[in-house]
Order: sequence, then structure tokens, then C-alpha cells
Amino acid sequence: MRPLDESETTQVFEKLFKFTGNNLKNIVESPSHEGPDQNPGRYCFRLHKNRVYYVSESLVKRATNIKRENLVALGTNIGKFTKSGKFHLTIQALNLLAANAKHKVWLKPTSEMSFLYGNDVIKGGLGRITDNINAYDGVVVFSMSDVPLGFGIAAKSTQDCRKMDPNGLVVIRQADTGEYLRSQEEI
Repeated sequence: MRPLDESETTQVFEKLFKFTGNNLKNIVESPSHEGPDQNPGRYCFRLHKNRVYYVSESLVKRATNIKRENLVALGTNIGKFTKSGKFHLTIQALNLLAANAKHKVWLKPTSEMSFLYGNDVIKGGLGRITDNINAYDGVVVFSMSDVPLGFGIAAKSTQDCRKMDPNGLVVIRQADTGEYLRSQEEI
């Protein structure tokens, strides 16, 4: 477990900024109330076995007593670096993204299951969409009852979505909460 270097930090922050915009400062400056200290600490990003964790500083201090090869995970796994060096967000980052999302999309109840089975969002399943979304912006997908379901990339801008036919692609899925069930077969 180690702090991220400069290029890794840049990649992580660029990816998070795509989904949160200026709300990224809320993630970085969030106070941590964990641990025995009376003073609130901060959250930080740590790299362990090509995975990036969002963890409180007090937990990092306590984890230094564990050997690296014995440490399985620490904090919230928000993403991983691929072998080619690119950073990908994982579904575990959904709660962090949903709380600080800049662009949101709400699905009709009839299309929630389709999204949770790993399909992209089409206009016919769109319940609501925030204004000023541009093509290729990061969006967080919610149910109509404001339950976060996943995240993806906007295929079209908000204005283009209003003009398109019901079978047009709106959001390209990157991760959804249905991955937990689909990945059980691999274990």
C-alpha cells in the first residue's frame, strides 16, 4: 500500500472529475470521523495491487502494522489500473459518485432491469435527465426513487436526446449494481 504518484493521481482525478465536476473538492476535502483521535482526519487515495482505495488516514496508520502480502483490501475500492496503465472506475465507487454527481439520469421503472442486466440506456427508458449534459460527459444513473443504479458515459447531449427517437442510445453503461450478481458465477 502506497500513496499514488503524480501521474496516477492525475488519472484518478481526471476520471472522478468527469463524473463529479467541481464537486471533486468535496471528495478530496471530506473530513473523516473514524479512529480514536478526537480531531477529524481526512480521506486519501492509496494504491495496493493495482487497485485504488479511498480510505481515511487513521485507517491507513493502523494498516501499517499488517504485511503487504497479507493485506487484502483497505477502505473503499474505487477503481483499478489496467496492465496498459489506464484507470477504470469500479462499481464500488458508485456511492462516492452518486453523492457528488454533476450529471444525473433517472430511469423509468420498466427499464431499470434492462440496465441492471448490463444493457445501455435508451431514450424510451429515460425518466428524467439533468440539463446541460454534453456528449461524452460522465453521468450517474438513478431509479425514479433516487436509488443509484450505476454510471456511464452520455452518448448524446441533453438537447439531442429531446429530438431523438425512443430507440436512440442515451447512456453507454460502464458499471451497474447488477455486476455483483453477474460476477458470482466467476467465483
